[in-house]
Amino acid sequence: MKDSDFEIIDSHKTVKILLAHRAWTLKKLAEKLSEVSGKYYSQQNLNYRLKTNSLKLSEMDYICKILGFKITFEDVQK
Repeated sequence: MKDSDFEIIDSHKTVKILLAHRAWTLKKLAEKLSEVSGKYYSQQNLNYRLKTNSLKLSEMDYICKILGFKITFEDVQK
């Protein structure tokens, strides 16, 4: 496989799309994420983590669940 065979997932764009689908703000998401995870997230901190693609998979999973989505993995080697 070549590097060009891999598509980079942009968490910033993905979360912005999910927020738009639910008509949520990043501030509201940060508040709910803090509540659900037990770890404090400010709007600024969450925005920085998204822009730098430094979210953990577990954090992205929390975000998806909060917004009513789920992460799935598909076997592409069929």
